[in-house]
Amino acid sequence: MISTRFIRFLAAGGVAAVFNFGSRIALSQVMPYVPAIAGAYCIGMTTAFMLNRLFVFDDSGGSMGHQATWFVLVNLAAVVQTIAMSVLFARWVFPAVGMSFHPETVAHALGVAVPVFTSYLGHKHISFRSRG
Repeated sequence: MISTRFIRFLAAGGVAAVFNFGSRIALSQVMPYVPAIAGAYCIGMTTAFMLNRLFVFDDSGGSMGHQATWFVLVNLAAVVQTIAMSVLFARWVFPAVGMSFHPETVAHALGVAVPVFTSYLGHKHISFRSRG
């Protein structure tokens, strides 16, 4: 059975993904693809942290500084996954199969989706671990 907490995590992640995805499109107007992905990821991560702290792991009782530090560290692994998958699909997979419908946008959407489960586990057991 899927926990209520995981559903709230998915909802918070969905909102953060919209911020991530939309800001990547905007940032791509003024910078190359990979730096735009990284910048957008920071915007999405800030959104995700606040939503997770307020609505998902609100009972953890840790200090904001401690939680934010671990949140960023857990997300470093996720940003590597996001960039790797985005570049893999945009630069190699899609060209190899002849997919030409907004390849960078579709690849980035796939890249954002990849770390959902690893991030949940990291945040549940590290970033927002119950202190009491």
